[in-house]
Amino acid sequence: MPRHFLFLTFFLIFSCFGSRFVESRVPFACDPRNGLTRSLRFCRTSVPIHVRVQDLIGRLTLQEKIRLLVNNAAAVPRLGIQGYEWWSEALHGVSNVGPGTKFGGAFPAATSFPQVITTAAAFNESLWEEIGRVVSDEARAMYNGGMAGLTYWSPNVNIFRDPRWGRGQETPGEDPVLAGKYAASYVRGLQGNTGSRLKVAACCKHYTAYDLDNWNGVDRYHFNARVSKQDLEDTYNVPFKACVVEGKVASVMCSYNQVNGKPTCADPDILKNTIRGQWRLDGYIVSDCDSVGVLYNTQHYTRTPEEAAADAIKAGLDLDCGPFLAIHTEGAVRGGLLREEDVNLALAYTITVQMRLGMFDGEPSAQPFGNLGPRDVCTPAHQQLALQAAHQGIVLLKNSARTLPLSTLRHHTVAVIGPNSDVTVTMIGNYAGVACGYTTPLQGISRYAKTIHQAGCLGVACNGNQLIGAAEVAAHQADATVLVMGLDQSIEAEFIDRAGLLLPGRQQELVSRVAKASRGPVVLVLMCGGPVDVSFAKNDPKIGAILWVGYPGQAGGAAIADVLFGRANPGGKLPMTWYPQDYVARLPMTDMRMRAARGYPGRTYRFYKGPVVFPFGHGMSYTTFAHTLSKAPNQFSVPIATSLYAFKNTTISSNAIRVTHTNCNDAMSLGLHVDVKNTGDMAGTHTLLVFTKPPAGNWSPNKQLIGFKKVHVTAGAQQSVRLDIHVCKHLSVVDKFGIRRIPMGEHSLHIGDLKHSISLQANLEGINFNNDVPSLP
Repeated sequence: MPRHFLFLTFFLIFSCFGSRFVESRVPFACDPRNGLTRSLRFCRTSVPIHVRVQDLIGRLTLQEKIRLLVNNAAAVPRLGIQGYEWWSEALHGVSNVGPGTKFGGAFPAATSFPQVITTAAAFNESLWEEIGRVVSDEARAMYNGGMAGLTYWSPNVNIFRDPRWGRGQETPGEDPVLAGKYAASYVRGLQGNTGSRLKVAACCKHYTAYDLDNWNGVDRYHFNARVSKQDLEDTYNVPFKACVVEGKVASVMCSYNQVNGKPTCADPDILKNTIRGQWRLDGYIVSDCDSVGVLYNTQHYTRTPEEAAADAIKAGLDLDCGPFLAIHTEGAVRGGLLREEDVNLALAYTITVQMRLGMFDGEPSAQPFGNLGPRDVCTPAHQQLALQAAHQGIVLLKNSARTLPLSTLRHHTVAVIGPNSDVTVTMIGNYAGVACGYTTPLQGISRYAKTIHQAGCLGVACNGNQLIGAAEVAAHQADATVLVMGLDQSIEAEFIDRAGLLLPGRQQELVSRVAKASRGPVVLVLMCGGPVDVSFAKNDPKIGAILWVGYPGQAGGAAIADVLFGRANPGGKLPMTWYPQDYVARLPMTDMRMRAARGYPGRTYRFYKGPVVFPFGHGMSYTTFAHTLSKAPNQFSVPIATSLYAFKNTTISSNAIRVTHTNCNDAMSLGLHVDVKNTGDMAGTHTLLVFTKPPAGNWSPNKQLIGFKKVHVTAGAQQSVRLDIHVCKHLSVVDKFGIRRIPMGEHSLHIGDLKHSISLQANLEGINFNNDVPSLP
């Protein structure tokens, strides 16, 4: 059966069998048909959750408690509680990577959206939330059918600091504000907006400073990330804080690596004190899989396994993905290293999440979302959203002499060439499931024109040039040539970091020779997660256009073709910098510093000032836009709310006010109005990126993204966009001690080709002059 018809078959199966499978799940606990347990207090939905949790914990033996500390939590038959697998994944669709989810029967597939790096390029918060809503619909449906859990260890919100990182594709890119907004939006979509109840429980990972898997003999299990307080506060931790504070995520996962000599899963400062103390996590903290075993067996952080178990739980870890805590926690308690009360606290956090999910509320079909079933998976609407997401994430990098869009009137025959030109699973990247169906690039282009197909290479490794001759012939015969090149999971993936940034093998030779032989316009399509150095193509006049499509999901081929032929107007922007190969030639991945220093170039657009192939935020359109600043403040007085003593000693430093010493309320929000006019001849969606550059100081970012808005404007029309700039959130910086401050002086705003300055001055009227001497301890 052709691949693009599979989704129709799946949908018909779902429609036929939907009602039967909704009722197939046995209640996890509190089965109303079980006379022994239905009267227990923890089963009474009218009782507050915290009371139910304590009632249940009070009924468990120590051994039963310990068997609940791991991902494959054991059943407690005497209390009517089933076993539960905590590990499921939903990075960009329900995935079968974790053991908690499987496909088959009435659930042969699920909608596979573009990889996260691709949807991040859309810069569209409402899209990210809607994808999360659809994914959680399908996850709940599969749970109801007994094929999945309700706890999903997604999203990955680590910073894409180094372009060689194999897992950069899973992230929203290199900017902490972008990553934070993505995290909060996707989590809201997954978890729903039903008060304290959860549709599914999301998890932001991998906390923190984790962005190296296996580079030059250094792997994630042995790596000690040495990170300054400044970089932790203004880069690495930003997305996680947004995830917890704004997204209200139900879980955070600690990472394999150490940070400044301490394993993240055994560091109370970053777990108990920061995630739960400062950010007020309402949920549980889980280890990356076998992380607790790694800190003992690989990193040799403790003398005994019992000490490792005790250190992790006391630091704030609540759940172990792996068997370590199930094996060694009892010994830690018996040996006096850990109190049973510490175990109780960990269980309170995990069981609370399960109760918020309704897992202790009896019959699943009678609960909210209990009606979801096979008919709600791979629906036409869900698959259409996957196509729209791919449209929005595609980035037009080059378009000389308006090479694109192609025309069905002029380009009757298209040569489709390259190792990624007719791929399926490559398009969904990693941490994916089984897609509803695929449209390959070749199939998509075939809907618009007659195609001549040549692979040109045997796979993306492209180790030989034997097939290039046939590709040259095809290009010479066609009215236009589309080369679909790039990477796949054999080149970049979990535990596979790249050595460099060039296209693999003979791909560059293939592109250049085909471009030279082509009779018509040449378009280079790059399918990859991380950036590649394609300076040769950027500078080649024979290559008229370049598209980056990331890993565009199950509908990727249709989206690529729609953009090529102008049915969709590209509006994506790069969520990461594309560096030249020289940038990484002498730059170790192990150096975690963000800021440039003598002999060190710095990381990401915020701190790196050298040459690039394509900059962060770059992305063209088939139309043109003009910006006008219609309303913007020129100055603002920052009120200081502290004692005279604190003001003299800690509030002002380097002419910057400590954020905690001002009133960060709604009055600190400044309205910015920008008129966006479509000055071209085609409707298009424009991404308005707002950057700020602070006054000079020791923080010294080049510029920092503070906000973005997506606006659709028809040809010749104009739209007014309001952007709210919060002084504390958006105009603050972090000093070398990790303290967030608001610099006084001129802040420069950059919006496209517009620049505007806002002057900040300190307002001393709020200082308490009557309390100018510190009290004694």
